[in-house]
Amino acid sequence: MKYEPNPPDAPSLMMSARSFGNYDLPGAIADLIDNSIQACAREVTLTCDFGGGSPSIRIRDDGHGMSGAELRQAMRPASANPLMERSPDDLGRFGWGMKSASFSQCTRLSVLSRRNDETSGCVWDLDDVDGWRMGILDQDDIENLASAELLVKDGVEIVWSNCDRLSENGTLTVSEFNALVVHARNRLALIFHRYLAGEVRGRRLVIRLNGQKIEPWDPFYRDHEATQELEPESLRIAGRTIDIQPFILPHYSKLMSNQYDRLGGEEGFLRNQGFYVYRNHRLIISGTWFRLLRHGELSQLVRVRVDIPNALDHVWKITIDKSDAQLPAALRSRLHQIVDGLRRRSSRVYRSRGGRLDRSGTTSVWSRHARAGEIHYSINREHPIIEALLQAGSDEQKRAASAAIKVIEQAFPVSAFGRDAVAQIDSIHQTLSDREAFRADLISALPLLLDQVDGDIEALVALLRVTEPWCEAWKTTETVLQEKGWLRAES
Repeated sequence: MKYEPNPPDAPSLMMSARSFGNYDLPGAIADLIDNSIQACAREVTLTCDFGGGSPSIRIRDDGHGMSGAELRQAMRPASANPLMERSPDDLGRFGWGMKSASFSQCTRLSVLSRRNDETSGCVWDLDDVDGWRMGILDQDDIENLASAELLVKDGVEIVWSNCDRLSENGTLTVSEFNALVVHARNRLALIFHRYLAGEVRGRRLVIRLNGQKIEPWDPFYRDHEATQELEPESLRIAGRTIDIQPFILPHYSKLMSNQYDRLGGEEGFLRNQGFYVYRNHRLIISGTWFRLLRHGELSQLVRVRVDIPNALDHVWKITIDKSDAQLPAALRSRLHQIVDGLRRRSSRVYRSRGGRLDRSGTTSVWSRHARAGEIHYSINREHPIIEALLQAGSDEQKRAASAAIKVIEQAFPVSAFGRDAVAQIDSIHQTLSDREAFRADLISALPLLLDQVDGDIEALVALLRVTEPWCEAWKTTETVLQEKGWLRAES
């Protein structure tokens, strides 16, 4: 058998690199920040300029920089073997990250570096890569392109220009571009929240976007007193350790409106439940159950942190854009057991929010009567919304409302409830798990309640404070009243 060279065509391969992975703007920027972290950067500065419809992006760090030879190596496509053993804190894998991430947004990638007073620069321009031509910048080119900060301090600066994909071929408006930048800020706050909070390497990483410092966004809200941090567990696979840390988030009744919105993210609590997988403390996957469980109402407060080392990339099948992975078969059984237990514990948060009969000073929806060895449950006719319903309309309508309530009481499914309470009480779910549904119901009830107190706003507020279910989710109730101007926000 004979052998002969058969190298890829440079323009074809480099254009194909634009579709490696599934990068969006925050994903592409995050791949470059990974390199900054590996270079021991303390601060990363991002500049996103709309440029009148021709956007450009700059990413500069204050890490140790690269020599000219190191820069050339870093610019080489597929510059690292993914099977090679790497440093435990290495966030890369394939040696394509900087190139594929950049080309997913632009056609011209310029990388400038300063190390020990030596500056160097290289350029890949996809419109001119025949024969693997890479531009080498001279000192005048570097001084014209680099920021003033890079010229006096070690680090690396990356410039994306000719951003055809980012600008959607020039059709993106300035407001749409700004929305992309805001989305990128929010995603970076989540992806690197452990670095931004100083949990890694004993110091905080600072990321600034257009001059504004990005604050960490902890998806587990560990600072809140009502967050439950459950028992951690370590699992072994392929000779390495994976750390599992489950959390149960606070019920919406414990959260202010801005806290709830922040925790829910752009797609809400239901979508963001599940596993949050971190590779070397950097988030790569969020809000998935890996088909171990369906996204459901009773599990929406469960979030599980999974920490994996980079030595298990091949086991988890980490993608080139570090945005996806596959759960190893060896872990499915144990994680399924963990998830099942967490779902039951999460359901108790909602079950515990149901109506109570033993709370003094509170008007309950239900009443319990025990007499001559018999127990009877009835709907409390003195509950404000029930009382208002029974007093509304004509005499015939009042009698119909009273009859309807009696039918509900008499048809209470005692046997079925008893069986469920014994066999699967954690699955009984009567309380609204959706904050927006709770708000909508409250807003619908307010006219009736306001009529009950003859239009007295102070009396209405006092009534809601001691009446189920509104007193049980007072922070949400309070927000609605503040929005209507009926209650002042506490300073």
